[in-house]
Amino acid sequence: MPLTPTSRLRRPRRLTVAIALACAVAGMVLVVAEVSFSGAASSLESLGDRAQTRTAIQTLMRRLLDAESAQRGYLLTGRPEYLEPFRDAQADISQALDLLAKGYPGDAAWKAQVADLKQRTVEKLSEVTETMALFDAGQTAAWRELMLTDIGREKMEAARTAAEALLVTENRGIAEARKAINDTLRQGRMGLGVMTALSLLALIFYFRNSAALDRAQREHARALGLERDLLETEVRQRTAELTELARHLQTAREDERAHLARELHDELGALLTASKFDIARLKRSLGTAPGPDQLERLQQLNASIDQGISLKRRIIEDLRPSALSNLGLKVALDILAREFEQRSGLAVHADVVDVRLSPELQIVIYRIVQESLTNVAKHAMASKVSLQLTADDGELYLSLADDGRGLAPGAAASGTHGLVGMRFRVESVGGRMQISSPPGQGTLIEVHVPLPEQEPVLSS
Repeated sequence: MPLTPTSRLRRPRRLTVAIALACAVAGMVLVVAEVSFSGAASSLESLGDRAQTRTAIQTLMRRLLDAESAQRGYLLTGRPEYLEPFRDAQADISQALDLLAKGYPGDAAWKAQVADLKQRTVEKLSEVTETMALFDAGQTAAWRELMLTDIGREKMEAARTAAEALLVTENRGIAEARKAINDTLRQGRMGLGVMTALSLLALIFYFRNSAALDRAQREHARALGLERDLLETEVRQRTAELTELARHLQTAREDERAHLARELHDELGALLTASKFDIARLKRSLGTAPGPDQLERLQQLNASIDQGISLKRRIIEDLRPSALSNLGLKVALDILAREFEQRSGLAVHADVVDVRLSPELQIVIYRIVQESLTNVAKHAMASKVSLQLTADDGELYLSLADDGRGLAPGAAASGTHGLVGMRFRVESVGGRMQISSPPGQGTLIEVHVPLPEQEPVLSS
């Protein structure tokens, strides 16, 4: 069913609406995805910062305990090896305090907590340092008295309390960041769900509105296919009819040539021969001493009749070579090659085997060679020609090559009338013809014709 003008107009309109809706949905999906990504990225960054801060607090407390352990080991043993862990702990504690001081610059409460932790840490380190200084000074009673008091424990508890307060603050921030991530993911999921639903609705809308158009297109395509099949069938039928007609015309032309050749040979030959006899009788009737004018006229008339006989013979050979009918294809081609060599002055190398062929195939091969040699003489500007006819594996192979200037570009593809006629002759007997003609490198014509089994190859 052909598409109506209304359906042709609706299709672009539907397609425009569907594309616009799809673009809108895609834009909304991108916006939702970008917002969700930004929120999640910000929350993840906050979680990372808070995790780093927690690590700094835990590192500070662990290194503060290491400093206290180093103090006790040094006081108990007096070995200087314990001072190295103490110094390392001091460096790490300083780095941790710097990191905590830089975090959350806009949060005053956080700054106050960090300042308190720093104060407690400095006090604990001062107590540890003072004890070891008294030990180094040899004031044993003083450092033991200082150790027996609760100052060290109180300082450590104060630092631990300040650190735990910071950890509580960080845990609260981490919980809030996790909640923000969950909220962002939930909102993104809801947004994507809504966008997916809208996308499905858009697809349903597009497919439902396109279904009728698709059905109409399929019907139209089916109708076009049926019409195309009918046209192809008619073209094949007409082509077969034209091929058969051309083959019939070609056969009829060859038959008419043969008939005309026989008529010329019989009728015109008889007239010319009778004329020769009449001249001979006329010459005898004039006696032994004919006049000079009479003798000259008789000689001219005799020469004219001889020329007529030669012309008749040449016309008959062109119409239907007698050698082909009487002596076979090999002899006919050899004679054709020698006569062409004499007329054109070109060297012809002929390598032809004797093959028993049907009369139709014989005349096809002969005409192809004849037309090819005519083309060489007219257009090739060659110096030599090679002719080969062989038969092998149930196939007849004919090749004719020259060393001329070759065909003009496109001539082998488009074909001239002579080449088209040769190709048709070959195809009419089920064969194929190939023409190869690189510019300036001559022309090669190859013909392949399948041979029936009853046509054996004879000796060359």
